[in-house]
Amino acid sequence: MGAQLRVYRQKIKSAQTTKKITRAMELISASRIAKAQARVAAATPYSRAVTRAVSAVATFSNVQHPLTTEPEKVTRAAIVIFTSDRGLAGAFSSSVLKESEALTAKLQSEGKEIDYYLVGRKAVSFFNFRRREAKQNWIGGTDLPVFDTAKEIADTVLAAFGEEGVQEIHLVYNRFVSMISQVPEVVRLLPLEVVEGVETPAENEVFPLYEFEPDVNKVLDALLPVYIESRIFNAMLQSAASEHAARQKAMKSATDNADKLIKNYTRLSNAARQSEITQQISEIVGGADALVTTDKDA
Repeated sequence: MGAQLRVYRQKIKSAQTTKKITRAMELISASRIAKAQARVAAATPYSRAVTRAVSAVATFSNVQHPLTTEPEKVTRAAIVIFTSDRGLAGAFSSSVLKESEALTAKLQSEGKEIDYYLVGRKAVSFFNFRRREAKQNWIGGTDLPVFDTAKEIADTVLAAFGEEGVQEIHLVYNRFVSMISQVPEVVRLLPLEVVEGVETPAENEVFPLYEFEPDVNKVLDALLPVYIESRIFNAMLQSAASEHAARQKAMKSATDNADKLIKNYTRLSNAARQSEITQQISEIVGGADALVTTDKDA
């Protein structure tokens, strides 16, 4: 019984230590979510405004620009995958990787070759474990994105789009919906697929007349790099906010589980101690009876 009681006490102590760690990580993530949400809220309007500007140029002009015109046959596509550098965030990275695998299967079924660009240590480990190659990867700072990294990624994928034969660029990341909901999302970055921010006009509505100075091609050449940078940076911010929310939720669940373990082991420890005390009392009473019997015989 004594050995069993020591085991229970050791497990209680271990669960209490784990609870302190998970609780601390939960509070850290909770404090960082507010800042991450503020950065998303600050960056999203700019990203939408740039998207509207590019959409307006692409929609209200007849120019055949390679960045806005879809080729007749696409043979090569690029996928940029946004994951985290650290674990303990539940299904945050695995859901994005699962979505990227589904997108890969879809593109390969259409006869397209895939180039991968990875953001986050989890994506790099996933590809290394499966011995799959990636064109380039970026590690570090996924929980606190900086614009310089977004610009580097944008320059890399834009160069691949222009010089290396890539004809499509897709982003896969977790979109922050709320504290309890983060949704993996797939966005086709290039060529422009959907006109965002431009409402469908009514039948009797007259289209606005757009004039572009100096010309449409130069306007697109200037706007599209800014558009790609803003969309990638917004995806990084969304992913960071989702990571903090997912980690807080996972650590809250771990803390609750540690509480349950502590209660269960405490109950078992009390039962074992009570059993040990009962056994000791029985041994004392039995010993006393034996002494009395011996005295009588004597």
